[in-house]
Amino acid sequence: MIDKIMEASLLYDFYGQLLTQRKQQVMELYHEENLSLAEIAQEFGISRTAVHESLKSAEKSLAEYEEKLGLVNKFMKSKEAISRIDRSIDRLIEDHADKDEDLARELESIKLVINSLE
Repeated sequence: MIDKIMEASLLYDFYGQLLTQRKQQVMELYHEENLSLAEIAQEFGISRTAVHESLKSAEKSLAEYEEKLGLVNKFMKSKEAISRIDRSIDRLIEDHADKDEDLARELESIKLVINSLE
């Protein structure tokens, strides 16, 4: 499973625009700018506790969006499937390149399509 920081970043990438502007700012400052809760509190002129509550509320909202929509999960599954397909094509090219040049060229063109997705 992906770690908490990466998970929060992915959730924010997919659903961040659904948060209030203030929660977006708090998430960005905390997760992307690596500011502490105290630094964010000072930036907005609010308490550290208020920042913590806003951050936790935003993270909870993002998790709820994922639970309902599942976009990050689908993305991760698609990414893994593409990697498996790419590895399979590599093996096919390796096994058949010297036997069937047309097949090898077609497999290489499929790899180009796959690589354009990443």
